[in-house]
Amino acid sequence: MFENKIIRLRKLSTNDYITYHDWRNDIEVMKTTSPQLDMYTLEETEQYISAIASQSNAKGYIIEYKETGQSVGIVSLINIDYKNRSAECIIDIGVKDMWGKGIGTAAISLILEFAFNELNLHRVYLQVFSFNERAIKLYEKMGFIHEGKFRQALYRRGKWHDIVIMSILKNEYNQNFVK
Repeated sequence: MFENKIIRLRKLSTNDYITYHDWRNDIEVMKTTSPQLDMYTLEETEQYISAIASQSNAKGYIIEYKETGQSVGIVSLINIDYKNRSAECIIDIGVKDMWGKGIGTAAISLILEFAFNELNLHRVYLQVFSFNERAIKLYEKMGFIHEGKFRQALYRRGKWHDIVIMSILKNEYNQNFVK
């Protein structure tokens, strides 16, 4: 378990599918992070969470707000490539009341610390929808660099949008966050 002043990360378990199911079926929560806006059955969500929890190339964590102990989101490293020391980061803050309270910053900070200092990764990357300006600002603040984009790769609300690719390298993380 990892923690800072605001949150605690605990390992994702197969029992977390019930909590994640509510977030996964909330269109407002998923519209900025999921390429597929769909409704999922409880069984489909259980299979999804079980897959993440059991993969050797993924590390999934539930974000708990320390003040209340409430589960408020999920942050994961997926597609971990141990040979090339790279992984993709994904995050969802599922409790809308917690948006704008620093939960994302705290979670990204902890997952980067884990990625670079425990897993000894060299690179962490992510994909973010071009209209998700709040997330892009967060990632820039955390030291992520724009690498490129998948042009008009997402159709949402009657318009085409780019998917922006960003990454941070271990030496960039060390320059910005390790004292």
